[in-house]
Amino acid sequence: MVKKTLHNKVFFDEIKSRISNLSADSEKKWGKMNAAQMLYHCDLVLQIPLQKIELQKINYIFRAIGIITKKEMHIFNNGIPHNMPTFQKLIVNFECSFEEARNNLLKTLDFYWDSFEKQSLPKEHILFGAMKEKDWGFLEYKHLDHHLKQFNV
Repeated sequence: MVKKTLHNKVFFDEIKSRISNLSADSEKKWGKMNAAQMLYHCDLVLQIPLQKIELQKINYIFRAIGIITKKEMHIFNNGIPHNMPTFQKLIVNFECSFEEARNNLLKTLDFYWDSFEKQSLPKEHILFGAMKEKDWGFLEYKHLDHHLKQFNV
């Protein structure tokens, strides 16, 4: 079973290609966001390992659930369920420019790759607990894949 990760150039480029194939009028299969909002949301999520966004503290029960979820995803290589709750800072429920959101996400992905190569990804996530490089690459890939599948790309 292949575990795709943003830390493999083949899978990294695959994600960038899928983002490039998305259009402003791509139809969603689930959720509330349109394509532009989804791209903006994904950009915000990638800002976390780049340490440009800091998430608010959560209670120990949610943190325990996050740590268990991270382990389960690694073991079973499963995806993210539809309509999962997210941190308030990462919710995009306003109109935004599709082209700007896509260009920003592609740039942020390049910054992410650079941080990965410099081994400067954080050692901790507020929800998922202790993080190794493999955790970041795997979980960020899963998140992007989840939302790209949401729009059939």
